[in-house]
Amino acid sequence: MNTENCEQLIAQLIDLKIKTADQLNKKKRAFCNAQKSGMPTNAELLGLYRKMIKLKQIAPNIEMEKMLQKRKIRTMSGVAPVAVLTKPFPCPGKCAFCPTEKQMPKSYLSNEPAVMRAIMLKFDPFKQVSARIKALEANGHATDKIELIVMGGTWSYFPRQYQSWFIKRCFDACNGKTSKNISCAHELNEKAKHRIVALTLETRPDFCDEKEIQYWRKLGATKVELGVQAIDDKILELNKRGHGVKEIISATKLFRQAGFKICYHIMPGLPGSTPAKDLKLFKQMFSDENFQPDFIKIYPTVVTKGTAIYKSWKSGKYKPYSEKQLFNLLLKMKLATPDRVRIIRLIRDIPQESISAGNKITNLRESLQKKLIEMKTPCQCIRCREAREDIKDLKQAKLFIEKFKANSATEYFLQYASPDKRKLYAFLRLRLPEKNEQNFIPEINGCAMIREIHTYGKLVPLAGKQTGIQHSGFGTKLTEKAEELARAAGFEKMAVISGVGVRGYYKKLGYGQEGTYMTKKL
Repeated sequence: MNTENCEQLIAQLIDLKIKTADQLNKKKRAFCNAQKSGMPTNAELLGLYRKMIKLKQIAPNIEMEKMLQKRKIRTMSGVAPVAVLTKPFPCPGKCAFCPTEKQMPKSYLSNEPAVMRAIMLKFDPFKQVSARIKALEANGHATDKIELIVMGGTWSYFPRQYQSWFIKRCFDACNGKTSKNISCAHELNEKAKHRIVALTLETRPDFCDEKEIQYWRKLGATKVELGVQAIDDKILELNKRGHGVKEIISATKLFRQAGFKICYHIMPGLPGSTPAKDLKLFKQMFSDENFQPDFIKIYPTVVTKGTAIYKSWKSGKYKPYSEKQLFNLLLKMKLATPDRVRIIRLIRDIPQESISAGNKITNLRESLQKKLIEMKTPCQCIRCREAREDIKDLKQAKLFIEKFKANSATEYFLQYASPDKRKLYAFLRLRLPEKNEQNFIPEINGCAMIREIHTYGKLVPLAGKQTGIQHSGFGTKLTEKAEELARAAGFEKMAVISGVGVRGYYKKLGYGQEGTYMTKKL
């Protein structure tokens, strides 16, 4: 279809006030049949729509932008996720379940979607970030607030020089300018078009100590993904993990002292476990104060060629859970998840052709959701409760406060949700350390700590007239309540583990930068 016809189609779509994807597709088909031409993609129409706005041929139309947007879910959590992969590099682990493919980062396979993108760009961090931002924008997503997720195995095992270079180049891509060092890149990003509001790194529990975590903060990291797999020494030893539960507890406490958001990778179905044991260990993560992760990635064990468990499976010594066993286990895990925890993933994105045995159901989350609806017992995890575009009852939002113990401190989970808590609008994680705790990071010693503030709903650009849950004042209200709780507990100073791109927000609330944190006297 030529440009003139596409412009006519866009004008008609706006005039007809198209509201649903079905209406959009029907109108596109009818128009293209009449013109006897091929059908343009939504991304192509969106690009032309933006050009027409710049030329003042049409006025901006928010509904039209929503309709042409591809994969809306991408930015419905309030940020634009950008995942990048580090170069292939040795790993200190010899895990029985971990695939090892030549010229690939440890545990990753060359036919995984994210890996394929990285290979095409030769694992260059600048090119990876730039390409993801370009793709998100082409599909109608705002990219003002970036959540940068660095994948590639044990980050802490990489040389410091590579770590610093890699992160700086990610910031350079968002800033649109090459900085001489990472500090300069951070400073630029505070006012950049694409601000990195969160930075996630992944590592092993036995490869992080106080100095390593302090270095992560200098890089701008705010969240850690820990390869936990199981909180059971016998299972870890049998699978040659190379560390025990002691290291998991130590790493979790250190990261929490530094204010990090903590995600556990867990693997139900490992050799040495059973569905009953997996469920018991899962529940223990949220009843035992030594653990208490904020996020969970559940990666059911699958058998891939080249692993030790592949040999065990071939010889009949290891048998993965049946489809029914796994489904029932995951169902129980979802129901056992507290409402302060977000289940990020339920399966790993490994193509079916690479799985010799184990789960091959790609839409497992959807199947579980359907079953929970039938049971009338919905999952209460954060991801399942995100309000997204549903803001019609926003004025009825109610503040809920939960208090619990975690890693030798008192934690509060504050959330604004619908009265029945089924719809989550915003939340805050507050840590109040014991009075005698000596923090290994001097500038936050003796401070109350805001570990996370998150407002859900569609990502609303920093500038513009779009409305939504974001920018509705929930973040400010939650911060004020957290400060009130901290003062009542006798704290004189609050610290925030702020993403580099969010420092400006905290400055407006009276916070100033101290080291790598934003702090404020109460």
